[in-house]
Parts: sequence; structure tokens; C-alpha cells
Amino acid sequence: MKFEGTQSYVATADLTTAVNASVMLERPLLVKGEPGTGKTELAKQFANALRLRMIEWNVKSTTKAQQGLYEYDAVSRLRDSQLGDERVHDVANYIRKGKLWEAFDSDEKVVLLIDEIDKADIEFPNDLLQELDKMEFHVYETGETVRAKQRPIIIITSNNEKELPDAFLRRCFFHYINFPDAETMKAIVKVHHPGIKDQLLTEALTQFYEIRDTRGLKKKPSTSEVIDWLKLLLAEDLAPEDLKRDGANALPKLHGALLKNEQDVHLFERLAFMARSGR
Repeated sequence: MKFEGTQSYVATADLTTAVNASVMLERPLLVKGEPGTGKTELAKQFANALRLRMIEWNVKSTTKAQQGLYEYDAVSRLRDSQLGDERVHDVANYIRKGKLWEAFDSDEKVVLLIDEIDKADIEFPNDLLQELDKMEFHVYETGETVRAKQRPIIIITSNNEKELPDAFLRRCFFHYINFPDAETMKAIVKVHHPGIKDQLLTEALTQFYEIRDTRGLKKKPSTSEVIDWLKLLLAEDLAPEDLKRDGANALPKLHGALLKNEQDVHLFERLAFMARSGR
């Protein structure tokens, strides 16, 4: 069971090493990195490559760890008792299985993705420590203990929006996905746009990295955004010379794919104004 990337996902050597190490150690893989660097896609591609079913738990700001285990629907049980429903005599009818229970209950090994864990409350990771360690949890309403039939491969992503507890970090194998360099980015782009001409790709990526390096930029464009931008450039059949920028026209062509807030657009407009004024 070894991951080496796929035809549709360019995985660097350090990333594949991290994935395979976490599998060997049977520890959750915690993947951090900028939004849009392929953290979620990694889990999907890993599952596809190894032909494993993937269970996806998308974490939100309101998500509680208990929801990943199970939820007890007391309201429905009360309503049914008032209506005289026979189902009320079995509390199991009102237990809703969470994603972790689903993964533990699988007869075959699965990939469990806990996506964007840093969106939740700071206590969320701590509340999962015992379950991820022991691969079991107790259902108080029914008195049963749920144990993993097959230890799932767990991939956890974080956009690094908040620090995670040390006790949680100790239980994970950690990897930070660095932003791709130009050569890696070319390989990624060619997976999505195999017919793109080298001159256009070189000019577009030169501008892309110049934009990312612009001082004062609030949100740097990501890998997914440059792929979208190139899709538009190809649809418009633009040539490399059409992309040329000068001081008077600092905004890139179809900049809405790259610049996602008015502050960054105004930054490039100011750069153009300053360039015109200096002539």
C-alpha cells in the first residue's frame, strides 16, 4: 500500500514520503498549507490510487466532535412517544451515526478525510484524541462500544487559520505543502491543460509569480486559481504577447480569476497610476 501520486495529481517526493510514512505508522496525516494547494484533493487521489472508499467529514465553525461519532435525536423520540409510536422503545432508532462511526463500521479499510479541522472550535481536536488513539468510542445511550473493524487511513487538512493543540499534534504525522515552484507548477498545469503551448505557459506563470510576490497583496492567488486563469486564457485564444503588462497597465488579463478582493485590484491600479505619473 504505497502512494506515488497519480496521473491527475502531481505529488512531490516529500509529500509522497509523508503519506506513506503516516500509513506505515498508522497515525493520522495532518496536512497544512495555503488554501488551493491540493490538500483535499490529496485525500481523494490517495483513495482513488489505492482503490479505497473515501468518507469525507467537512468541518465547519459550528461542527462539534460528537457529531463525528453519533448524535442522539431526543426531540424525535419525544415526538414519537407523544404519538404512541412503538419505535420509542428502542433508543437505537434515534441514534444517527457520524462519519467516524461510519469509518469504524466499515468491513474494508477506508480513507477518512477530516477536512479543514482548523475551522472548528479549539476544543474540537482535543475531543477526538481518545477516539483516534484507541479507534473506539462508547455510545452512552445504548451502552455499546464501537470499535474499528479495520483501522481507517485518516487524512486531516488545515489551512493554518489557528494553532492546533500540542496533544493533538503529537498523535499526527505532519506535512506542510509548500507552494509549488515554477517547474512543479508547470507539471501541475500540464495535467489540467495538456495542450497548452510552452510560450504561453511560461509567460503566464511569470506573471503569476510576479503577482504573488507583489508587496502589499492581501490574498495571494493559489494553484487552483492559476489553473482557472489559464483555462480562460486558452478559451480566449490569447497569445503570449497579449499577456504583456507594462507600468501603465499593471492589471493582468482576466484578473478576476486571480485577484479576489477590491483591495488587491486597487493595489495594481495604484501601481499603474504611479507608473504613469513617473513618466
